[in-house]
Amino acid sequence: MDRLFANGTVNAAQSGEGPPLFLFHSLLSDRASFDAIVPELQASFRTIVPELPGFGRSRAVEGGLAAVADRMAEAVKDAAGGAPAIVLGNGYGGFVALQMAIRHPEIASRLILADSGAAFSEPGREAFRNMAKVSREKGLEAITDVAMRRLFAPEFQAQHPELMQDRRAAFLRTDLDVFRAACDALAGLDLRAELAAVKIPVLVMVGEHDEATPPPMSHELAAGLPRAELKILKGCAHVPQLQSPWQFLEALEGFLL
Repeated sequence: MDRLFANGTVNAAQSGEGPPLFLFHSLLSDRASFDAIVPELQASFRTIVPELPGFGRSRAVEGGLAAVADRMAEAVKDAAGGAPAIVLGNGYGGFVALQMAIRHPEIASRLILADSGAAFSEPGREAFRNMAKVSREKGLEAITDVAMRRLFAPEFQAQHPELMQDRRAAFLRTDLDVFRAACDALAGLDLRAELAAVKIPVLVMVGEHDEATPPPMSHELAAGLPRAELKILKGCAHVPQLQSPWQFLEALEGFLL
């Protein structure tokens, strides 16, 4: 069931009963990337899957990643109703969740950052600048193959043609201006100096074959957080909850319960 939060600016699907658990999607995907794990999670949690600002029916916000994080903090407070919230972010959603936890220390009781980080290497920054440039000049179609390669290894793409068709269609629905703004934000992001301020427990997860946010980013992130543990997901790339949902859920078990 969809509901609007943060004064009607953030649209989210909500299911299940229990402590509030928020799932923030990646830049190259949408909230459907969590569809394979929500049925299990909603058995123990009130699972809230928002469309991030500028995606789907959620209103875009000006002001870079900090403004996105502030909008989502408002939505989390509204939806959780004062209860301690657990926030899981994948990719871009992980960067939003981390920025939110830095700017609003009281907002979450636990964080799960899947295939994310605190800062990109120079080649990583250049990749975002290139995606923004090509999409501006030629549209999202021109970078769809690049986007899919960042999400899934070629072998996985070849083995799952229907899923890839669905994921391509989801990517092409992304708002161009929102996409470029996010690319610009990620190209300039560096949260390393602020990690020590995140005092809550954090589970850092990364697919061993992730090309978009490679494992060294997660190693650096976990090392900089005061209360973090790191788990490497075998055989996975950037969206492990889609690629290997049971392995993803198994990695969550000891941390969430």
